[in-house]
Amino acid sequence: DTNQIKESNPMVSSLIAREFNSITAENCMKSMFLHPEKDKFDFKMTDQFVAFGEKNKMFIHGHTLIWHSQLAPWLTKIKDSVSMSEAMNNHITTIVKKYKGRIDSWDVVNEALNEDGTYGKEYLTNAFKLAAKADPKTDLYYNDYNLCNAKKRKGAVEMIKNLQKNGAKIDGVGEQGHWNLNSPTLEEIEKTILDFSELGLKV
Repeated sequence: DTNQIKESNPMVSSLIAREFNSITAENCMKSMFLHPEKDKFDFKMTDQFVAFGEKNKMFIHGHTLIWHSQLAPWLTKIKDSVSMSEAMNNHITTIVKKYKGRIDSWDVVNEALNEDGTYGKEYLTNAFKLAAKADPKTDLYYNDYNLCNAKKRKGAVEMIKNLQKNGAKIDGVGEQGHWNLNSPTLEEIEKTILDFSELGLKV
């Protein structure tokens, strides 16, 4: 979080550096903070986040380029697909290029699936292709929760196969562990991991 990135508490900073070898930003890379206005990016906090990871020789994971929540207000006012495509192109290209060779992996798209596994297809391929073009060497992930749910997992598998069929680079799937003591079962968790790994992806 912001306090950890700023290293406000030396004891906490020391603990993170000693016990962790990878980091992900909680909020500072989301569009409302990083791209608050159409023609304005604010990289101050993200620069500090990346610098913290580099200083401590950590694997740095970017979260997230495209997400329907915590949007910059100007993005919510876009009503046509052409303008949205232009905005997405500028957003992804600018951010990924800036940290080319410094951020090891990205959640390109976050939580695109409905719980029944349905999703909007068109923008997904473009988002992954834009990120790959901006930094061909960084790993690209799709990230979501409840992927142990059979319908949602099936939709995710279909989505990933569609990305692969259309020539988009996707290296892995991030599964948010929004789990509790009773569910999902270990069997459901294992099936989810195996289903994605069979597509040649990191999980």
